[in-house]
Amino acid sequence: MKKAPFIAIIIAAIVIIGSQAFFTVDQTRFAMVVQLGKPVDTIKDPGLHFKTPFIQKVIYFDNRRLIYDARPSVIITKDKKNLVVDNYARWQIVDPLKYYRTVKNEMGAQTRLDDIIFSNLREELGKRDLIEIVAGNRTELMHIVTTKTNEASKAYGINVLDVRIKRADLPPENERAVYERMRAEREREAKKYRSEGEERALVIRAVADKEKTIILSEANRKSQILKGAADAAATKLYAEAYSRDAQFFYFLKTMEAYKKTMSEKDLLITTPNSEFFRYMKKSK
Repeated sequence: MKKAPFIAIIIAAIVIIGSQAFFTVDQTRFAMVVQLGKPVDTIKDPGLHFKTPFIQKVIYFDNRRLIYDARPSVIITKDKKNLVVDNYARWQIVDPLKYYRTVKNEMGAQTRLDDIIFSNLREELGKRDLIEIVAGNRTELMHIVTTKTNEASKAYGINVLDVRIKRADLPPENERAVYERMRAEREREAKKYRSEGEERALVIRAVADKEKTIILSEANRKSQILKGAADAAATKLYAEAYSRDAQFFYFLKTMEAYKKTMSEKDLLITTPNSEFFRYMKKSK
């Protein structure tokens, strides 16, 4: 029974020493063994590892892709316009030893990235006008910023995968003036398109009127020709009919004249010997 406390002490010591001597590295992390504040080993492989108990300690770093989300900042464009830019970046630790010696931890890395990214954004956006930044192709711009940021971040054991602009807004005091200018520009373009459309419409109408006049004149010419031919044919028929029986033709025309010139209410005063009433006289 006297040996039980001693055995318990030994077991407890073994457990404590074992917990201090062995450590595990997860797949999502790097591990660095530090002795008296100095790094002595970097471990990237997951699994169970050994360190000197009580003398050495382990610092872990995330090996996954991390997000840096910056605060919105004001940047001046080439045409001297203030632009509020909200950006973010995706980055990853690739050299834990260099990372530990330069920035120590994630907070230090975020501070370094903030300086580097803002400096590159300010430089590149300062080379471009506002309209080019807002309405232009940002792919090339962000590729340049990402490349420069990654080159500068290598000194800290960091690989910057991508830098993006979430929003690019005007300050409230400048927003209305810029919108008014953009609206005036659009109205000027609209007036230009309207005037060009009206000019083309006038040309189209003039061509249509010309074609209409030509068509009508040609139709009138053909109708006159047809009418003349019809009148000639009618005259020919009348002449042939008249030549066959002149007396009957004269009688027929006289009856038509009676019908057109007289009605029941008309009062006609004439001499009895009028040639017009020759067919109304009694035959002897």
